[in-house]
Amino acid sequence: MKKICGFLLTTFLTFCLVAALADAISVDGTVTADSAVEVYAPIGGMVDHIAVKAGQAVSEGEALLSLRTTKVYADADGRVSGIFAEPGDAVDSVVERYGALLYLETDSLYTISASTEQAYSSTDTKTIHVGETVYVRASSTKERNGRARVTAVSGTKFTAEILTGGFITGEKAYVYRDEAFSRKQRLGYGEISRTAPVAVTGKSSSNNSSGTTAGSTNTSSNQNVVYSVARIVVDEGQEVRRGDLLVELLLGKFDGLYMSGADIVAPESGTVSEIAVSEGANVSKDAVVAKLYTKDKMCVTAEIPEENLRDIAVGSRVRVELTTDESREYEGSVRMISGVATANSSPVTFTAWIDFTPDDAVRYGSTVTVETEE
Repeated sequence: MKKICGFLLTTFLTFCLVAALADAISVDGTVTADSAVEVYAPIGGMVDHIAVKAGQAVSEGEALLSLRTTKVYADADGRVSGIFAEPGDAVDSVVERYGALLYLETDSLYTISASTEQAYSSTDTKTIHVGETVYVRASSTKERNGRARVTAVSGTKFTAEILTGGFITGEKAYVYRDEAFSRKQRLGYGEISRTAPVAVTGKSSSNNSSGTTAGSTNTSSNQNVVYSVARIVVDEGQEVRRGDLLVELLLGKFDGLYMSGADIVAPESGTVSEIAVSEGANVSKDAVVAKLYTKDKMCVTAEIPEENLRDIAVGSRVRVELTTDESREYEGSVRMISGVATANSSPVTFTAWIDFTPDDAVRYGSTVTVETEE
Protein backbone atom coordinates (compact mmCIF):
# COMPACT_ATOMS: atom_id res chain seq x y z
CA MET A 1 0.00 0.00 0.00
CA LYS A 2 2.86 2.29 0.89
CA LYS A 3 4.52 1.56 -2.47
CA ILE A 4 1.32 2.45 -4.27
CA CYS A 5 0.98 5.75 -2.36
CA GLY A 6 4.62 6.60 -3.02
CA PHE A 7 4.21 5.87 -6.70
CA LEU A 8 1.10 8.03 -6.91
CA LEU A 9 2.84 10.91 -5.07
CA THR A 10 5.87 10.75 -7.36
CA THR A 11 3.64 10.66 -10.40
CA PHE A 12 1.69 13.68 -9.15
CA LEU A 13 4.82 15.74 -8.46
CA THR A 14 6.27 14.85 -11.84
CA PHE A 15 3.03 15.93 -13.49
CA CYS A 16 3.07 19.25 -11.63
CA LEU A 17 6.70 19.86 -12.61
CA VAL A 18 6.01 19.09 -16.24
CA ALA A 19 2.94 21.33 -16.15
CA ALA A 20 4.98 24.16 -14.62
CA LEU A 21 7.72 23.73 -17.19
CA ALA A 22 5.12 23.79 -19.91
CA ASP A 23 3.81 27.12 -18.65
CA ALA A 24 7.24 28.80 -18.86
CA ILE A 25 7.84 30.50 -22.23
CA SER A 26 10.89 31.97 -23.95
CA VAL A 27 10.66 34.51 -26.78
CA ASP A 28 13.00 36.86 -28.59
CA GLY A 29 12.76 40.57 -27.94
CA THR A 30 14.34 43.89 -28.86
CA VAL A 31 15.47 46.80 -26.71
CA THR A 32 13.56 49.88 -27.81
CA ALA A 33 12.25 53.18 -26.48
CA ASP A 34 8.84 54.03 -25.17
CA SER A 35 9.11 57.43 -26.74
CA ALA A 36 11.70 59.92 -27.93
CA VAL A 37 12.53 63.25 -26.34
CA GLU A 38 11.98 65.92 -28.97
CA VAL A 39 14.45 68.80 -29.21
CA TYR A 40 12.95 72.07 -30.39
CA ALA A 41 14.58 75.12 -32.00
CA PRO A 42 14.28 77.98 -29.49
CA ILE A 43 14.57 80.47 -32.33
CA GLY A 44 14.44 80.42 -36.11
CA GLY A 45 17.44 80.50 -38.41
CA MET A 46 19.66 78.62 -40.84
CA VAL A 47 21.43 75.46 -39.68
CA ASP A 48 25.13 76.19 -39.86
CA HIS A 49 26.68 72.99 -38.46
CA ILE A 50 25.44 69.61 -37.18
CA ALA A 51 27.72 68.31 -34.44
CA VAL A 52 26.34 64.78 -33.87
CA LYS A 53 25.05 61.76 -35.77
CA ALA A 54 22.12 59.43 -35.22
CA GLY A 55 23.10 56.72 -32.76
CA GLN A 56 25.63 58.91 -30.95
CA ALA A 57 25.50 59.15 -27.15
CA VAL A 58 25.28 62.73 -25.88
CA SER A 59 25.36 64.39 -22.47
CA GLU A 60 22.93 66.96 -21.13
CA GLY A 61 23.90 70.39 -22.44
CA GLU A 62 26.01 69.02 -25.31
CA ALA A 63 25.64 70.88 -28.61
CA LEU A 64 23.64 68.99 -31.22
CA LEU A 65 23.73 71.66 -33.91
CA SER A 66 24.34 75.37 -34.31
CA LEU A 67 22.52 78.12 -36.16
CA ARG A 68 24.22 80.61 -38.43
CA THR A 69 24.62 83.99 -36.76
CA THR A 70 24.84 87.57 -37.96
CA LYS A 71 28.23 88.81 -36.79
CA VAL A 72 28.92 92.35 -35.64
CA TYR A 73 32.51 93.59 -35.97
CA ALA A 74 34.38 96.58 -34.57
CA ASP A 75 34.81 99.36 -37.11
CA ALA A 76 37.52 101.09 -35.05
CA ASP A 77 40.30 100.31 -32.61
CA GLY A 78 39.33 100.89 -29.01
CA ARG A 79 38.37 99.58 -25.61
CA VAL A 80 35.03 97.90 -24.82
CA SER A 81 33.06 100.12 -22.46
CA GLY A 82 29.56 99.51 -21.18
CA ILE A 83 28.20 96.11 -22.22
CA PHE A 84 24.45 96.44 -21.77
CA ALA A 85 23.26 93.37 -23.71
CA GLU A 86 23.12 89.77 -22.57
CA PRO A 87 22.52 86.57 -24.56
CA GLY A 88 18.81 86.25 -25.24
CA ASP A 89 18.09 89.99 -25.28
CA ALA A 90 16.14 91.50 -28.17
CA VAL A 91 18.46 93.93 -29.96
CA ASP A 92 15.84 96.66 -30.41
CA SER A 93 14.89 96.63 -26.72
CA VAL A 94 18.49 97.08 -25.55
CA VAL A 95 19.28 99.79 -28.12
CA GLU A 96 16.09 101.68 -27.28
CA ARG A 97 16.96 101.66 -23.58
CA TYR A 98 20.74 102.18 -23.62
CA GLY A 99 21.49 103.48 -27.10
CA ALA A 100 23.66 100.48 -27.99
CA LEU A 101 24.41 96.86 -27.18
CA LEU A 102 27.84 98.01 -26.06
CA TYR A 103 30.21 100.93 -26.61
CA LEU A 104 33.77 101.30 -27.85
CA GLU A 105 36.02 104.03 -26.52
CA THR A 106 38.34 104.68 -29.44
CA ASP A 107 42.05 105.37 -29.18
CA SER A 108 41.27 108.95 -30.16
CA LEU A 109 40.13 110.59 -26.91
CA TYR A 110 39.63 114.09 -28.28
CA THR A 111 38.05 115.78 -31.30
CA ILE A 112 38.35 119.34 -32.53
CA SER A 113 35.49 121.08 -34.30
CA ALA A 114 37.02 123.93 -36.25
CA SER A 115 36.34 126.55 -38.91
CA THR A 116 38.54 127.92 -41.71
CA GLU A 117 37.37 131.47 -40.96
CA GLN A 118 40.55 132.09 -38.94
CA ALA A 119 42.84 130.25 -41.34
CA TYR A 120 45.76 131.98 -43.02
CA SER A 121 44.36 133.71 -46.08
CA SER A 122 45.39 131.55 -49.01
CA THR A 123 43.75 129.17 -51.42
CA ASP A 124 45.61 126.15 -49.98
CA THR A 125 44.73 126.84 -46.34
CA LYS A 126 41.06 127.36 -47.17
CA THR A 127 40.81 123.90 -48.73
CA ILE A 128 40.59 120.97 -46.28
CA HIS A 129 40.49 117.31 -47.32
CA VAL A 130 38.86 114.46 -45.44
CA GLY A 131 41.51 112.01 -44.25
CA GLU A 132 44.48 114.37 -44.35
CA THR A 133 46.84 114.65 -41.40
CA VAL A 134 46.85 117.96 -39.52
CA TYR A 135 48.43 119.30 -36.33
CA VAL A 136 46.68 120.88 -33.36
CA ARG A 137 48.07 123.25 -30.73
CA ALA A 138 46.23 124.80 -27.80
CA SER A 139 45.81 128.58 -28.11
CA SER A 140 46.74 129.10 -24.45
CA THR A 141 50.00 127.12 -24.40
CA LYS A 142 52.40 125.63 -26.90
CA GLU A 143 52.95 122.64 -24.61
CA ARG A 144 49.64 120.99 -25.49
CA ASN A 145 49.82 119.88 -29.09
CA GLY A 146 49.35 116.76 -31.17
CA ARG A 147 48.63 115.10 -34.48
CA ALA A 148 45.08 114.74 -35.85
CA ARG A 149 43.17 113.42 -38.85
CA VAL A 150 40.33 115.21 -40.61
CA THR A 151 37.15 113.14 -40.43
CA ALA A 152 34.51 115.48 -41.88
CA VAL A 153 34.27 118.66 -43.94
CA SER A 154 31.18 120.81 -44.48
CA GLY A 155 31.60 124.23 -46.07
CA THR A 156 33.96 126.25 -43.90
CA LYS A 157 33.66 123.84 -40.99
CA PHE A 158 35.61 120.66 -40.44
CA THR A 159 36.18 118.06 -37.73
CA ALA A 160 39.36 116.17 -36.88
CA GLU A 161 40.06 113.37 -34.42
CA ILE A 162 43.17 113.96 -32.33
CA LEU A 163 45.48 110.95 -32.43
CA THR A 164 48.33 112.08 -30.17
CA GLY A 165 48.86 114.60 -27.39
CA GLY A 166 46.99 115.65 -24.27
CA PHE A 167 44.33 118.35 -24.23
CA ILE A 168 41.62 119.76 -22.00
CA THR A 169 37.99 119.43 -22.98
CA GLY A 170 36.54 122.82 -23.91
CA GLU A 171 39.81 124.61 -24.62
CA LYS A 172 40.44 126.48 -27.89
CA ALA A 173 43.09 125.38 -30.35
CA TYR A 174 44.54 126.16 -33.76
CA VAL A 175 44.87 123.64 -36.57
CA TYR A 176 47.92 123.60 -38.89
CA ARG A 177 48.95 121.67 -41.96
CA ASP A 178 52.59 121.32 -40.87
CA GLU A 179 54.16 119.94 -37.71
CA ALA A 180 56.17 123.17 -37.25
CA PHE A 181 52.88 125.07 -36.70
CA SER A 182 53.82 127.66 -39.32
CA ARG A 183 51.55 130.72 -39.44
CA LYS A 184 51.16 130.42 -43.21
CA GLN A 185 50.02 126.78 -42.78
CA ARG A 186 47.27 127.58 -40.26
CA LEU A 187 44.00 125.93 -41.39
CA GLY A 188 41.55 127.04 -38.76
CA TYR A 189 40.51 127.53 -35.18
CA GLY A 190 38.13 125.53 -33.01
CA GLU A 191 37.22 123.86 -29.73
CA ILE A 192 38.42 120.59 -28.22
CA SER A 193 35.77 118.10 -27.11
CA ARG A 194 35.77 114.58 -25.73
CA THR A 195 35.33 111.95 -28.45
CA ALA A 196 31.99 110.19 -28.01
CA PRO A 197 32.20 106.39 -27.63
CA VAL A 198 31.17 104.39 -30.70
CA ALA A 199 27.72 102.90 -30.21
CA VAL A 200 27.53 99.26 -31.30
CA THR A 201 23.87 98.87 -32.24
CA GLY A 202 24.09 95.57 -34.12
CA LYS A 203 21.83 97.00 -36.83
CA SER A 204 22.71 96.98 -40.51
CA SER A 205 21.12 98.17 -43.70
CA SER A 206 21.94 94.78 -45.24
CA ASN A 207 20.53 92.56 -42.48
CA ASN A 208 22.42 89.51 -43.71
CA SER A 209 24.42 86.79 -41.99
CA SER A 210 27.79 87.84 -43.34
CA GLY A 211 28.28 90.42 -40.62
CA THR A 212 27.74 94.08 -39.81
CA THR A 213 29.93 96.87 -38.56
CA ALA A 214 29.72 98.29 -35.08
CA GLY A 215 27.96 101.60 -35.46
CA SER A 216 25.74 101.01 -38.48
CA THR A 217 22.07 101.93 -38.50
CA ASN A 218 19.16 100.00 -39.95
CA THR A 219 17.87 101.84 -43.02
CA SER A 220 16.36 98.89 -44.87
CA SER A 221 12.75 98.81 -45.94
CA ASN A 222 12.09 95.81 -43.68
CA GLN A 223 11.73 97.64 -40.39
CA ASN A 224 10.00 94.72 -38.65
CA VAL A 225 13.02 92.41 -38.66
CA VAL A 226 13.80 91.34 -35.09
CA TYR A 227 17.23 90.19 -33.97
CA SER A 228 18.30 88.72 -30.64
CA VAL A 229 21.71 88.48 -29.02
CA ALA A 230 23.16 84.99 -29.31
CA ARG A 231 26.62 85.65 -27.90
CA ILE A 232 28.74 88.49 -26.52
CA VAL A 233 32.28 87.73 -27.66
CA VAL A 234 34.18 90.47 -25.78
CA ASP A 235 34.56 91.48 -22.14
CA GLU A 236 34.25 94.81 -20.39
CA GLY A 237 37.49 96.79 -20.76
CA GLN A 238 38.90 94.54 -23.49
CA GLU A 239 41.07 96.18 -26.13
CA VAL A 240 39.90 95.39 -29.66
CA ARG A 241 41.16 96.11 -33.15
CA ARG A 242 39.13 97.18 -36.13
CA GLY A 243 37.52 94.07 -37.63
CA ASP A 244 37.45 92.08 -34.37
CA LEU A 245 34.23 90.16 -33.69
CA LEU A 246 32.12 91.76 -30.95
CA VAL A 247 28.62 90.24 -30.95
CA GLU A 248 26.69 87.46 -32.68
CA LEU A 249 22.97 87.80 -33.40
CA LEU A 250 20.17 85.47 -34.43
CA LEU A 251 17.07 86.34 -36.40
CA GLY A 252 13.99 86.17 -34.19
CA LYS A 253 13.12 86.51 -30.55
CA PHE A 254 13.84 84.13 -27.68
CA ASP A 255 11.29 83.14 -25.05
CA GLY A 256 12.26 83.96 -21.49
CA LEU A 257 15.72 85.32 -22.42
CA TYR A 258 17.20 81.91 -21.64
CA MET A 259 19.25 81.16 -24.73
CA SER A 260 23.03 81.50 -24.58
CA GLY A 261 24.83 81.10 -27.86
CA ALA A 262 23.78 79.81 -31.23
CA ASP A 263 23.98 76.13 -30.23
CA ILE A 264 20.90 73.95 -29.79
CA VAL A 265 21.81 71.52 -27.01
CA ALA A 266 20.58 68.20 -25.65
CA PRO A 267 18.00 68.83 -22.88
CA GLU A 268 19.15 65.61 -21.16
CA SER A 269 21.61 62.77 -21.64
CA GLY A 270 20.71 60.03 -24.08
CA THR A 271 21.25 58.62 -27.55
CA VAL A 272 20.47 60.58 -30.70
CA SER A 273 17.75 58.73 -32.53
CA GLU A 274 17.22 61.24 -35.31
CA ILE A 275 18.54 64.52 -36.69
CA ALA A 276 15.51 66.08 -38.37
CA VAL A 277 17.32 68.87 -40.25
CA SER A 278 20.30 69.28 -42.56
CA GLU A 279 23.07 71.86 -42.80
CA GLY A 280 21.95 74.91 -44.74
CA ALA A 281 18.26 74.28 -44.03
CA ASN A 282 16.08 77.01 -42.55
CA VAL A 283 14.25 76.06 -39.37
CA SER A 284 11.34 77.79 -37.71
CA LYS A 285 11.08 78.56 -34.05
CA ASP A 286 9.72 75.56 -32.06
CA ALA A 287 10.40 73.17 -34.96
CA VAL A 288 11.66 69.69 -33.98
CA VAL A 289 15.34 69.52 -34.97
CA ALA A 290 16.33 66.24 -33.27
CA LYS A 291 15.06 63.33 -31.19
CA LEU A 292 16.77 61.56 -28.29
CA TYR A 293 16.30 58.22 -26.59
CA THR A 294 17.04 58.39 -22.87
CA LYS A 295 17.86 55.57 -20.44
CA ASP A 296 14.62 56.00 -18.50
CA LYS A 297 12.66 55.40 -21.72
CA MET A 298 14.37 52.07 -22.45
CA CYS A 299 12.19 48.95 -22.51
CA VAL A 300 11.87 45.60 -24.32
CA THR A 301 9.25 44.63 -26.85
CA ALA A 302 8.59 40.95 -27.57
CA GLU A 303 6.12 39.11 -29.76
CA ILE A 304 4.04 36.59 -27.77
CA PRO A 305 2.47 33.73 -29.79
CA GLU A 306 -1.28 33.55 -29.43
CA GLU A 307 -1.17 30.10 -27.81
CA ASN A 308 1.10 31.44 -25.03
CA LEU A 309 -1.14 34.31 -23.94
CA ARG A 310 -2.53 32.14 -21.14
CA ASP A 311 1.01 31.78 -19.74
CA ILE A 312 1.85 35.49 -19.47
CA ALA A 313 -0.04 38.53 -18.24
CA VAL A 314 0.44 42.14 -17.21
CA GLY A 315 2.57 42.11 -14.08
CA SER A 316 4.27 38.79 -14.87
CA ARG A 317 7.89 38.64 -13.72
CA VAL A 318 10.37 37.79 -16.48
CA ARG A 319 14.10 37.49 -17.06
CA VAL A 320 15.75 39.56 -19.81
CA GLU A 321 19.01 38.15 -21.17
CA LEU A 322 21.30 39.77 -23.74
CA THR A 323 21.69 37.57 -26.81
CA THR A 324 25.34 38.61 -27.20
CA ASP A 325 26.21 38.05 -23.52
CA GLU A 326 24.24 35.42 -21.64
CA SER A 327 25.87 36.48 -18.38
CA ARG A 328 23.94 39.73 -18.61
CA GLU A 329 20.56 39.02 -17.07
CA TYR A 330 18.02 41.54 -15.85
CA GLU A 331 14.76 41.28 -13.95
CA GLY A 332 11.75 42.61 -15.78
CA SER A 333 8.01 43.02 -15.53
CA VAL A 334 5.34 42.92 -18.21
CA ARG A 335 3.79 46.37 -18.38
CA MET A 336 1.35 45.89 -21.22
CA ILE A 337 0.22 43.36 -23.82
CA SER A 338 -1.38 44.66 -26.99
CA GLY A 339 -5.06 43.93 -27.42
CA VAL A 340 -4.61 43.78 -31.18
CA ALA A 341 -2.55 41.19 -33.02
CA THR A 342 0.63 42.36 -34.69
CA ALA A 343 -0.09 43.15 -38.33
CA ASN A 344 0.89 40.49 -40.87
CA SER A 345 2.29 38.17 -38.18
CA SER A 346 2.18 34.46 -38.94
CA PRO A 347 1.58 32.67 -36.69
CA VAL A 348 -0.49 35.28 -34.88
CA THR A 349 1.45 37.22 -32.19
CA PHE A 350 0.74 40.01 -29.77
CA THR A 351 3.29 42.64 -28.67
CA ALA A 352 4.32 42.78 -25.02
CA TRP A 353 6.11 45.74 -23.44
CA ILE A 354 8.51 44.83 -20.66
CA ASP A 355 10.10 47.24 -18.16
CA PHE A 356 13.57 46.50 -16.85
CA THR A 357 16.59 48.32 -15.41
CA PRO A 358 19.37 48.44 -18.02
CA ASP A 359 23.09 48.98 -17.49
CA ASP A 360 25.78 50.37 -19.80
CA ALA A 361 25.97 47.08 -21.71
CA VAL A 362 22.44 47.53 -23.07
CA ARG A 363 21.97 49.51 -26.26
CA TYR A 364 18.93 50.50 -28.24
CA GLY A 365 18.23 47.81 -30.83
CA SER A 366 19.99 45.06 -28.85
CA THR A 367 18.40 41.62 -29.18
CA VAL A 368 17.39 39.83 -25.99
CA THR A 369 15.69 36.66 -24.81
CA VAL A 370 12.68 37.05 -22.57
CA GLU A 371 11.81 34.12 -20.28
CA THR A 372 8.91 33.87 -17.90
CA GLU A 373 9.55 32.49 -14.45
CA GLU A 374 8.88 28.78 -14.05
